[in-house]
Amino acid sequence: MSGTDRRPVLTTLLTVLGCLAMLWVEWVLSPVYPVKSSAKALVFLGCAAAYVLASGDRTILRSFGRPEQGAMRLPLLLGGGVFLLLLGGYTLLSPWLDLSAISGNLQAKEGFTAATFPLAALYIIFGNSMLEELFFRGFAFLALYRSGYKKLAWTFSALAFALYHVSIMDGWFHPALLVLLTAGLACAGLLFNALDAKSQTIWPGWLVHMGANLAINTIALHLWGII
Repeated sequence: MSGTDRRPVLTTLLTVLGCLAMLWVEWVLSPVYPVKSSAKALVFLGCAAAYVLASGDRTILRSFGRPEQGAMRLPLLLGGGVFLLLLGGYTLLSPWLDLSAISGNLQAKEGFTAATFPLAALYIIFGNSMLEELFFRGFAFLALYRSGYKKLAWTFSALAFALYHVSIMDGWFHPALLVLLTAGLACAGLLFNALDAKSQTIWPGWLVHMGANLAINTIALHLWGII
């Protein structure tokens, strides 16, 4: 099998292994959030590094390239729109949604308190979103896309992104709502893919991802009674 032929196999295999490793960390080890975040960085970056070493394909570094002038305007608007949409949806639907279990789950499962969560929220908005964009878009999507497996790149990376988050949200929501959210995450993954495919970098998707995380963590801060 040629080096070119090995790239899609390596990409999909290492992406699945990375998600399974974090599933094991999430469900079996269940460490506090700082330890879990460190493990996530080691696993995701390690998978990307293993791909480069095994395939010799260094084009993943292009994912951090400078986008063309004006390429970030639409992502910036979309990020702001996603922020407003999620906050507006929460405001409208909150009378019918019981989200009281989330803060308790975060405290029991992640070790957060009202004093420590704001700092964690900042990391989730900026650092965690960057790590996920590197893994699911810079690696899982763009590596497959550049190898010529564009259809596989679109579907695989979006599904991997959505299913990975199921483990994070375990116990937060009613199963029916969890299915709906998983579908929404898959659509979000497709949107991030579309933005990054055009620029061949992770920066556009990262901007929109930050907008979504900002809204989610703003809601979480409200549920904690911090804001």
